[in-house]
Amino acid sequence: MINLSKNRPIVRSFEPIALVGGGEIGPDDLNVMLIRAKTVVAADGGAAPLVESGRIPDAVIGDFDSLHSQHKDQIPADRLHPLREQNSTDFDKALRSIEAPVVLGAGFLGGRLDHQLAVLNTLVQRQDKPCILLGETEVVFHAPPRISLSITPGDVVSLFPFRRVTGTSKGLEWAIDDLVMEPGGQVGTSNRALADVELTVDGPGLLVMVPRYTLDQLMQAFLSGQTGHWPVRAE
Repeated sequence: MINLSKNRPIVRSFEPIALVGGGEIGPDDLNVMLIRAKTVVAADGGAAPLVESGRIPDAVIGDFDSLHSQHKDQIPADRLHPLREQNSTDFDKALRSIEAPVVLGAGFLGGRLDHQLAVLNTLVQRQDKPCILLGETEVVFHAPPRISLSITPGDVVSLFPFRRVTGTSKGLEWAIDDLVMEPGGQVGTSNRALADVELTVDGPGLLVMVPRYTLDQLMQAFLSGQTGHWPVRAE
């Protein structure tokens, strides 16, 4: 559902929403998203690959500095939602304007490192917006209060804190119990699964990177509501 109220999300759904950015998109990324989400939103220039694939986005959100006329002219005007302020990225503009149980994103990882860091920072800032980003071989998401995943033993599970967090784990080669993870301090990259993995964290701020084949498990976990959720961050 598209909502034009200035005080409410632009796009709202009780089902997953796909969000496409203007960065690197893998050869199968659009197909992966379009079979899992009926509603598709583009963040600014992310409209281009959608239009070129034959799928007109249900909404385009951003400052429109990357949306070229050959693509913009093919999108109905009522689906264009320019947010002109320059204090946030197009990913942030789009994510904060979506209300859904989970957002599945592509076109935000790879390419320029500064862009990727800004995207990862937004995942943490928008802690109340469950979002899974597709990478080439992995997915990344902001850890909810608790999550359980079936991961093949030996596969990598990386944990990277953007804030100071503590937690507990089961099924990891190196347990995180009693660790304090924080930027500039202890991190948890290149950990490995021993069995089914369970994570709990005491607060928002931890990014998790797991193999791409866990995507459907992750989506189901967020859709079930069993993960718990973080409140809107005070600004």
